[in-house]
Amino acid sequence: MESNKTVILIRNLVKTFPMGNREFTALNGINLNFEKGEFSGLVGPSGSGKTTLLNIIGTLDSPTEGEAIVMGDSVGQLSQKKAAHLRNLKIGFIFQTFNLLPVYSAYENVEFPLLLQKMSSAARKKAVMEALDWVGLTDKAKSRPAQMSGGECQRVAIARAIVKSPEIVLADEPTANLDAENSHHILKTMETLNQNLGTTFLFATHDEKVIGYLRRIIKLSDGKVAEDKRC
Repeated sequence: MESNKTVILIRNLVKTFPMGNREFTALNGINLNFEKGEFSGLVGPSGSGKTTLLNIIGTLDSPTEGEAIVMGDSVGQLSQKKAAHLRNLKIGFIFQTFNLLPVYSAYENVEFPLLLQKMSSAARKKAVMEALDWVGLTDKAKSRPAQMSGGECQRVAIARAIVKSPEIVLADEPTANLDAENSHHILKTMETLNQNLGTTFLFATHDEKVIGYLRRIIKLSDGKVAEDKRC
């Protein structure tokens, strides 16, 4: 039975990709559900299907078979326009490479997702400064990425992901390019956001530092769920 708190529901999910004259099965019969406020991770080696599953949940890709239902919408049935609308309103993304726009300041990078929404400039400013305050970077609002450390850039990326108060944040190897100190600082920031805002966080990772913070660990192996445990 689907819970009223379920924000992500995966049913018999299969994803294949063409490889020459044959197909590669990246995901093979995945069944999972995630409830509001979870702090969970997809764990496994490269090629296990972590990023593929994250991309489908984030509506950046669609299933070959089965379905992924995100915030009540079946990903495979969404038009590109509706998928983009869902991403813009409900989903925040954090990537290992930050993906900040180098010519824009921290403030402008965080503001960018809000420009796609109908908000007044005053409302945008309030949301951006609150997001930067969450990650401890109000003093870097005017700095460009090249003027900040890797840890600061990743905190800007987190602020950009949460500025629109999304229901879900998807984080793909968010600490891969960071040292231990910055990794723990960023993970504690995300943990606080999860607890205070009730945002659902889902990571794809093989970083032991990240795994130590997770409250649910889903181990993937060869495109299948090998283990699903709560911590």
